Amino acid sequence: MADLDIPEHYLKGYDRILAEVAATGRRLTRDEISSRRALGEQAAEAGHELRALVSTHLTAARTAWPGTAGSAAAALAAVQQVIDAFAEGFERAQRLAVRQEEAARREFIDDLLYGRSDLGRLAERAERFGLRLSHAHAVAVAEGPTAYDEGAPVLRQVERSLIARFGDRSILLTTKDGRLLCIAPSHHDEVLTYFAKQAHAATDGGRIAIGRPQPGPGGVVQSYEEALNALDLAERLDFDDPVLRAADLLVYPVLTRDRQAMADLVRGTLGPLTTARGGAQPLLDTLTAYFDSGCVAAEAARRLSLSVRALTYRLERIHQLTGAHPSDPAHRYMLQTAVIGARLLDWPAKDL
Repeated sequence: MADLDIPEHYLKGYDRILAEVAATGRRLTRDEISSRRALGEQAAEAGHELRALVSTHLTAARTAWPGTAGSAAAALAAVQQVIDAFAEGFERAQRLAVRQEEAARREFIDDLLYGRSDLGRLAERAERFGLRLSHAHAVAVAEGPTAYDEGAPVLRQVERSLIARFGDRSILLTTKDGRLLCIAPSHHDEVLTYFAKQAHAATDGGRIAIGRPQPGPGGVVQSYEEALNALDLAERLDFDDPVLRAADLLVYPVLTRDRQAMADLVRGTLGPLTTARGGAQPLLDTLTAYFDSGCVAAEAARRLSLSVRALTYRLERIHQLTGAHPSDPAHRYMLQTAVIGARLLDWPAKDL
């Protein structure tokens, strides 16, 4: 008898195959193997478990055994062939279902992050993946030394850590353009913080940026773009912090909102540095290190591998060329803003 949960339809013709093979010693025909594969596919599509299906086949073989004349070895070989073909069909159907699910998931992620779908329809599809877009969400983006896709071990490693720590909290973990993404409700900020920690370790010291929480389906796109912009800023400004929050970097979009005004400031304030021997870059690096070290000369000198005396000379040279001294509070803000603008605009490598 088959297990009560498994319809006997999936054993159709099985007892006949066992009897004929045991009696003749022949192998299963191509049509018989194809029929077992087809039944395996049907069982997978119906949602049955492979373990239970294999158990059902073995139970049916044991039940039919007393009435099966012929070679026991041939009968066992037939059981092996039947189960192997059945499992092959089952696994093929599962792989197809996984590919279809991955395709649907990828399409949803693309539509969500690019805003290319009707918002109402997008919200309906989001619930299938555990997101309720009526709530505010924030997005964290992690990038490492290599590109990652949905099948990357790094993604699975981070996913296991998140599930073990938080369980199901309407978290969506995925990849986009080679980066890891974590989308979480805004009231679960600890999820993104933990994701950042795990992703940093899993990507061998990769950098993570977290966008601000934003409401609605469009909010996910906005938070995602903020995280990408934060990563871009970190690259251009050579930030050391492994985790960046867009909320802490709002000054930079403000500074670059009027690009022409920023370019004018850079040219007007730092342009005279180009007349120095060796060009503007060494003196610009000096200002960068000085401001990044909190205007502490000893620390700035250490970062530049200079003596304090050499650093002081450079600061005086900057004063002579620009008329502004970095240590003077009246000049410091203008110079620091110009230095930030130069780094954002890639000056002096690029003409403004």
